[in-house]
Amino acid sequence: MLRLSEETWIVASKQQVSCGLSGEAAILNLRNGVYYGLDPVGARIWNLIQEPRTFAQVRDIVLREYEVEAPRLESDMHELFAQLAAHQLIEFST
Repeated sequence: MLRLSEETWIVASKQQVSCGLSGEAAILNLRNGVYYGLDPVGARIWNLIQEPRTFAQVRDIVLREYEVEAPRLESDMHELFAQLAAHQLIEFST
């Protein structure tokens, strides 16, 4: 599983286009022409990383907006970011 530190910067790749759909998100990877979908919480996180943010910044915003425990959210975020990275939809920096 992908492990990111709290200081890891995350941003959506420039090689994609996305739009909101009834609270969810549709993302088109411009490299391979494949569409991906995100549920409402995933869409919110996707929205947040349209500009570079650290893992901790994204986590803290989502914790304020949703009723979720931090360990569960962090685990879910690692899984989401791993999937997005596998499809080249996000970029990381330290």
